[in-house]
Amino acid sequence: MPLYDYTCPEDGETITLLRAMREADEPVEDPKGLGRTFIRVCSSFTVGASSKPQSPPPFSGGCPCGNPDGPCNS
Repeated sequence: MPLYDYTCPEDGETITLLRAMREADEPVEDPKGLGRTFIRVCSSFTVGASSKPQSPPPFSGGCPCGNPDGPCNS
């Protein structure tokens, strides 16, 4: 299920909810019980990046099943 951001136009508080896509535009209950309304806003996210380059993980060989000696026979 995706995360959706909702903002209260009255005070600017933003909350994030995990909801099914079909529920994205349904009314949001005020989590503080103050009767405020919330509207869905465009969510944004960032991906952190390291300032120094990362080398790829070492190749360990073996099989995806975890056998370090080679392919499994199953």
